[in-house]
Amino acid sequence: MSGRYVALLLLCLGFTVLVAVVLFPSALAKSKPSPSIAATSDPGYMSALAAANRFLQAWQNQDHETGLLMLTDDAKQHSSADGLEAFFSSGSDAAYEIAHGKKLAAGRYTFPVTLFAFHSDQTNSTRPQKSEIVVVRAGKDEWAVDKLP
Repeated sequence: MSGRYVALLLLCLGFTVLVAVVLFPSALAKSKPSPSIAATSDPGYMSALAAANRFLQAWQNQDHETGLLMLTDDAKQHSSADGLEAFFSSGSDAAYEIAHGKKLAAGRYTFPVTLFAFHSDQTNSTRPQKSEIVVVRAGKDEWAVDKLP
């Protein structure tokens, strides 16, 4: 090959790389794993999410006893008996949503939640309550709710 063809080939190759960098910069960027993939590799996350779900099922079913057993002592101290009674009186058609959570520290996770309470004596449901629930490791295979929604 003559020098002209090599120069032309290098010029075309350089132009192609330049176009790729300008038009598709994300293709060269280091990608982060998606949150759902990262969460599934953390067994603590999955256990904390399961505990949050069990607690919110107790709230939904108005199961005061199960809900109270899942609270840390600190969470109980920051709530009055009347407040806890009102919290677990969610209504007959109560529902909840749990969003993707995040690790706060070793054995401590937070999950954004939305609570939909509905009481049969009301003509309209109350507005959804957005909050968060904090779940902590309470023992080897035990998790507890440290912050109520």
